[in-house]
Amino acid sequence: MAKAVLMTVDDEPQVLNAVERDLRKQYGRDYRIIKAGSGAEALETLRQLKQRSTPVALFLVDQRMPYMSGTEFLIEAVKFYPDARKVLLTAYADTEAAITSINTLGLDYYLMKPWDPPEQNLFPVLDDLLSDWAATVELPYEGVRVAGTLWSAHTHNVKDFLARNQIPYQWLDIELDDQAKILVESLPEVKDSDQIGSYFPVVFFPDGSYLVKPGMKDLGQKVGLQTEASHPFYDLIIIGGGPAGLAAAVYGGSEGLRTVMIEREATGGQAGTSSRIENYLGFPKGLSGADLARRAFSQTKRFGVEILLPQEVTSIRAEGPYRYVSLREGKELSCHALLISTGVSVRRLDAPGVDDLTGAGVYYGAALTEAAAYRNKEVYVVGGANSAGQAAMYFSRYASTVTMLVRASTLTVSMSQYLIDQIAETPNIKVIYNSEVIEAIGSQPGSPENRLKELVVADKESNQTWTAPAAALFIFIGMVPRTDLFADVVALDSSGFVLTGSDLVKAPAKHRWPLKRDPFLLETSLPGIFAAGDVRHGSVKRVASAVGEGAIAVSLIHQYLKTV
Repeated sequence: MAKAVLMTVDDEPQVLNAVERDLRKQYGRDYRIIKAGSGAEALETLRQLKQRSTPVALFLVDQRMPYMSGTEFLIEAVKFYPDARKVLLTAYADTEAAITSINTLGLDYYLMKPWDPPEQNLFPVLDDLLSDWAATVELPYEGVRVAGTLWSAHTHNVKDFLARNQIPYQWLDIELDDQAKILVESLPEVKDSDQIGSYFPVVFFPDGSYLVKPGMKDLGQKVGLQTEASHPFYDLIIIGGGPAGLAAAVYGGSEGLRTVMIEREATGGQAGTSSRIENYLGFPKGLSGADLARRAFSQTKRFGVEILLPQEVTSIRAEGPYRYVSLREGKELSCHALLISTGVSVRRLDAPGVDDLTGAGVYYGAALTEAAAYRNKEVYVVGGANSAGQAAMYFSRYASTVTMLVRASTLTVSMSQYLIDQIAETPNIKVIYNSEVIEAIGSQPGSPENRLKELVVADKESNQTWTAPAAALFIFIGMVPRTDLFADVVALDSSGFVLTGSDLVKAPAKHRWPLKRDPFLLETSLPGIFAAGDVRHGSVKRVASAVGEGAIAVSLIHQYLKTV
C-alpha cells in the first residue's frame, strides 16, 4: 500500500519549506509529504494522486494566498478527498475565515502563525487528527479501476475482458459513486464536455495513467498481456484459446514443440464463461470455467508456450511445407503445423430492440461480470441447454427471480439431468416452456442512457404474447462455429464446421484430399492444418472431449512432422 499523503500549501517559499521540514521530520517515516506553492498547483497534484488511487490523510493550508485562498482551495480539494483532515494556518485577522470554514467545510482545526515550537503547537494537533483518520477511513483500492455506467456496452466489454483474462479490477459506477464521477470529470478530455457518457469507460492504472474508451489490444498491453509474437516461425501455431487449444498448447509445449497460441478475446472460450462445470473428471465439487482457464493458462506458460491476446488472425495460407498466419496489424507468422481450435460463438437473437440494447441489459453468454449488478432484480435467461442452466443457477444467487424462456416443451433433450434437478430445487428459478422473446424494449430508445426495460414474449402454442418488466436478458440460443476465416482454405460442412479425417470424403471437389496417404484423424483437407474441439464437424460439445481432442491433435502433429 502506498503511503498516505500529507499535503501542505503556502505561497511563501520560506514558510512552505519550514512546514515541509517539520512534517518530514515528524511523519516522514509513515507518510509521504507533498508541498505546493499555490492552490492551483495543489489541485493538479490532487487530480494526479486520485488517478493513482493514492490516499491523502491531511491538508495543512495557508489561508492568505493570492488567486485562491486556503478556504477556496479546501472547497475544491474535499471533492477529491472528502475524508482528509483539514487544517488552516491563519493570522490573527483571519479568525472570521477560520470560523466560516469550520461551519461550511467541516474544518478540523486552525492554527495561528507562528506555530513554533512544533512539538508543542503543531504535532499534538496533527497526531490526533491523523490517528482519527487512520482509524476511520477505508484505504483505497490500488489496482486497476474501471469507471463507467452499467448501461454502457463498451464498459461491459472492458469489464468482461479484464475478468476473463484474470485481471482484478475495481468497478466504479459513476451513477452511484460521486467520487468516481468527479474523478472522470476532472480529466482533460472530459472536463469541458457536456456528454460525459461518450467517454466511457475510463480505465485507471496504479501508475496514474488512464485510458479513455480503450481498444482491447491497448488495454491488454497496458495490463501486461503478450500481444506480439517473439519469433517469426514456430513448430505449432494454435488459433483459439478454448479447452482444445489450451490442451494442445500444454502438450505441444511439454513435448518440446515451439508453440504459440493466438486468442482474440480470452483463454477458456465458451467454457471459460461457465459459472459451474460439475461433470468434469477429477473435480467432484465442480469448478468454474474461469478457474479451469486460469489453471490451464498457468500450465501452458510453465511449458514455455507463448499466448498472444487479444490478438486476431485475419487469414491463413499454405506455401510448400509451411503454413502462414496473418495477424490484424499485417504481421505474418509461419509454422510447420497449424491447429484450428476457434470453437463456437453464441447465436444472435433476431428480434427488434435486441441489438440496440446489447451490453445495456442484454448479454450474450453468461456475462458473470454483471451478475452482482442485478441483485434483487428480475432476470431472464433464453435457452434450454447446459450453458443456460448453469447461468440460471449462478444468477439465482443474486436476482430476485430468474425466468428461463425455453422454446422446447422439455429440458431433458438438451440439458444434463443434474442441472434439471438443481433448477427444479431452486425456488427463485421459473421455467416457461414453448416461449420465445420477440422484442426487447428500452427505457429511452435512441438515447445513450437507453437500457433494457421490458421483454415481449410469445407463447408458441397459443400464439399469445405478454410483456414483462426485465432488468437483464442473458441469451443462450445455440452456437455457430467460428470458421468464416477458413471457408476458402479448408473444407467445411453445410453448417460451417470443419471437416477432418474420414469425414473428408464429404468435402467438395476443390477441397479434395491431395496426398496419397490418408488424412490423420483430426487433419483438415489441407495437410498440416488440424482442427480440434467444438469447431470440428462431429465433435462432442463437452469440455472433456475438447481437451481430449487437443491432446490427440498434438500426437497427430508429431506424426505429420515426420512426413515433411
